[in-house]
Amino acid sequence: MGRRTDRVRELRSPGRSGFDPGVRHFRPADLQQFPAAAGAPGGSGLQPAVFAGSAGPQNGVIVHSELLLEHLRSVYPELYLVSSTTKVLTDFAALRQELERPEFRCVVPDFRLNRAFDRLDTLPRALRDKVEFLCNECCDFGCRERRACYEAVSRENLGEGGPVHRCASPDAAGGYRFSRAMENPGFIGVDDIRSTYLPKGFSQFKIEGRSLGSALLLEFLLHYLTRPPYHIHVREALYLDNGLDLF
Repeated sequence: MGRRTDRVRELRSPGRSGFDPGVRHFRPADLQQFPAAAGAPGGSGLQPAVFAGSAGPQNGVIVHSELLLEHLRSVYPELYLVSSTTKVLTDFAALRQELERPEFRCVVPDFRLNRAFDRLDTLPRALRDKVEFLCNECCDFGCRERRACYEAVSRENLGEGGPVHRCASPDAAGGYRFSRAMENPGFIGVDDIRSTYLPKGFSQFKIEGRSLGSALLLEFLLHYLTRPPYHIHVREALYLDNGLDLF
């Protein structure tokens, strides 16, 4: 949902299924390895210059680190920047302050602000255009350890030591379930987008779960991007394609 772009992800979302191979994680020391131009020798294997110089849609980077933010602004000004949901912006004043930062094109608030319309409605149009809502979070709405979870997952993916985070949610052992996400008070479905968010001037939406497997990704795409009468036709076409590994 939102702009169709490729994004270099700094941090993955908290999850229960292990390392996400589609996400690159950075330490501050990694910044010095970034080549300043496409084809530069050495480097970390990630070449932001390739993304920055794309002839297609503008590429962007989701960032948490202020150090990475300043580096990208200085060396790759062609990339747009998104403030990551890993900042866990649950305080509305902090969210508004982040939205007012000109260096960010979009800001992803914590999903628990998704329906804070008494405060969201106070935002001027220019700031509403910058809010990117996380639609399908499955984490417990009352969780107080979300930031610690993000930090622990990031350390694990970087191969660094530190405290192991154990999710205390009563449903943690079951993993991600889209049906449970739909029951979350912060869930934003396609009907919510059409009837509530778009009329209010909010047009950026984020779907999590890229590492959850093809079957769940199919359900996300059916719910958000396929008209209901065509759900069965899409499912049949995919199920009958023996070249796909859905489960």
